Amino acid sequence: MEKDRPDPREFYDSYGRDEWHRLETGIDGSLEFEATTATLREQLPADGQVLDAGGGAGRYAVWLAERGYEVTLIDLSKRQTELAREYTAENGVSEAVSVVRGSITDLGADDGSFDATCCLGGPLSHLLEKRQRTRAARELQRVTVPDGPVFASVIGLLGFVQLYLATGYQLELLPDLLDHGNYDGRLLTKYDDEQPFTDTHLFRKDELKALLSKAGLTVEEVVGLEGLGSLFHDATIRKNVAELSTAELDALKDVVRETNDDPVVTDLSIHMLAVSRV
Repeated sequence: MEKDRPDPREFYDSYGRDEWHRLETGIDGSLEFEATTATLREQLPADGQVLDAGGGAGRYAVWLAERGYEVTLIDLSKRQTELAREYTAENGVSEAVSVVRGSITDLGADDGSFDATCCLGGPLSHLLEKRQRTRAARELQRVTVPDGPVFASVIGLLGFVQLYLATGYQLELLPDLLDHGNYDGRLLTKYDDEQPFTDTHLFRKDELKALLSKAGLTVEEVVGLEGLGSLFHDATIRKNVAELSTAELDALKDVVRETNDDPVVTDLSIHMLAVSRV
């Protein structure tokens, strides 16, 4: 019998405010958020309608609305959509953000409804079945205007494995994980391990490119987000940089930022971001 584990909707209902705070607490979250928003600044149209698919508590939706975009946030979790309404109101952008409960596999919008589409933080990674991931990628393509950008970030397989190697956690299951990329109840039951996270499909860079290309998107680049700083996802390792000076922290972030587009670094990142176009 597989170990009890919450599905993604239940997990993020219970995860609550941590989904909002994870991008501002700890260097790992700040690296992910800063790298993502830097890419958005460069690639988004000057204005228009933006979809935040799987947008959780609204961290990116608020960022987008503060810069003048009209945003529709869709998320499967009831608790996350409640928090998104709360945080958009708290930040004074509720009139610019529509919050809807729904799935990235069926976005419920007309073709070409959005000038740009975002699927950030890993929603595609919580679809274990390939056909679900393919359907979701096609939905991201379908609802975006011709020549509009689609931004999709996922959780990286090699970054995840490297983190577990460095921390000595659940080592016995890693060879199997490398084979198929599904960190789920079936795998954890096989090795009698606990599951601290919900079901997750972990990507190689080329797999992400193939998924988006098959959906009719032209992939322009795939970059790492935490990159060489991915090991900071471990709390013990984070302690090593807990008291850096401003100059030291700036140097650390400069190194990560300057290497995030290296193909090797991208594949070793805990999160990677693909920029595509319809």
